Amino acid sequence: MNPPIQTPSRPETLEELMLQALAMEREAVERYSELADMMQAHNNRDVAELFHKMAGYEQHHVDHILKDMSWPADKATPRYAGVWTAPDGPEVVPIEEMHYLMQPWHALQLALAAEQRAHDFFDALVRNAANDTIRRAAEEMRAEEAEHIELVRAWMEKVPQPDSDWAADPDPPRYID
Repeated sequence: MNPPIQTPSRPETLEELMLQALAMEREAVERYSELADMMQAHNNRDVAELFHKMAGYEQHHVDHILKDMSWPADKATPRYAGVWTAPDGPEVVPIEEMHYLMQPWHALQLALAAEQRAHDFFDALVRNAANDTIRRAAEEMRAEEAEHIELVRAWMEKVPQPDSDWAADPDPPRYID
């Protein structure tokens, strides 16, 4: 279950908006990379590859923001109060939704939900913009997230939906205390 979309605080400057976006994109890169590593450790190479691709797309956004704002790669990104109250940003896949036997279709569903939350986050920023400069920037980021939503949907059409017994493990991990 996805957490509800949070109404972001209203950035008063373009720099504030871009700092929020940069923090969100960096968190997405980190989580997608973490999920890829997790799937690789479980020898789930197809899903690991998908998450590496998603991390690459998010890193492209990070690089784009840094370049557009003429910021150094190590630009600090403080969280502003009220931007999002959940531990993770809107575009982060919740770690608790991972399963070591998940299939590409599952990974894409998680990515789709994350991209939709990011789209909704920027949509709220568009509606709540302090000025036209911020509104235009938020509209551009919302459009990029809409492109990601369509990309993930297209990928989903190319992978089979898993059988209902996809999580059955004939040799499950055994824990001994």
